[in-house]
This record gives sequence, structure tokens and C-alpha cells, in this order.
Amino acid sequence: MAWFLYLLECSDGSVYTGIATDVQARFDKHVSGEGARYTRSRKPVQVLGSFELADRSSASRAEYWVKRLTPVEKRALAAGLRTLGSVLPPEPEPETNPKPDTAPATPTPAPREATTPALPASAA
Repeated sequence: MAWFLYLLECSDGSVYTGIATDVQARFDKHVSGEGARYTRSRKPVQVLGSFELADRSSASRAEYWVKRLTPVEKRALAAGLRTLGSVLPPEPEPETNPKPDTAPATPTPAPREATTPALPASAA
């Protein structure tokens, strides 16, 4: 199922970032006061933009990074002046020579024999 990252312009000029499977239905929830606590006091005015992602996990990761942008940067993203890919960290490169799953066994040291300390000659 596709998930969407969406950006809302709020009545105080701020930009709210969220994720949903149906952006219009979620916008309607925010407008009615049943959405996030943030949008209850800062009524949403319009949807600035939305981005389709493969699944909830991808949408949550994208939301994490987009929420760190300034409102100006979020507006640039919504306007298409920035790409979502430019906001996200690069994907790790796959290893060309994968390491073996098992590490070489390390020898276990032999147990030490218990020794009793020698008593001084005068104590005997």
C-alpha cells in the first residue's frame, strides 16, 4: 500500500509535515480538529504538496528528515525547487565483497590451577 508524506500550510504561516495513506481525508481530519494536536490550534489552510512513498516505513523515514527542515526549505520542497531525495540521507552502498557470516573461532584459554599462597617461614 502506498503512503504519502504531505505538507500543510497552517493559518499562522507554519508548515506541518505528516504521513497518511489518503492525504485529502487526513487534511479533512486536521481541518475538523480531529487531526494532530499541532493543527488544532494552527488551522490548516491548504495542502502545499505530497510525495508518494512505497510503504509506511519509507514515509516515516522521510517525515523524520523533512521535519528537520526550516519552513522556507519545506516550501521549496513543496514547490518542486528541491527534491525529496535531496532531503534524505544517501542509501548505504551494498558491499561488493560481503564478509563471511561466521567469525573465526578464538581458542578458549585453559583453566588455571588454583594455587595457595606460600606462608612465610616465621608463620609456621
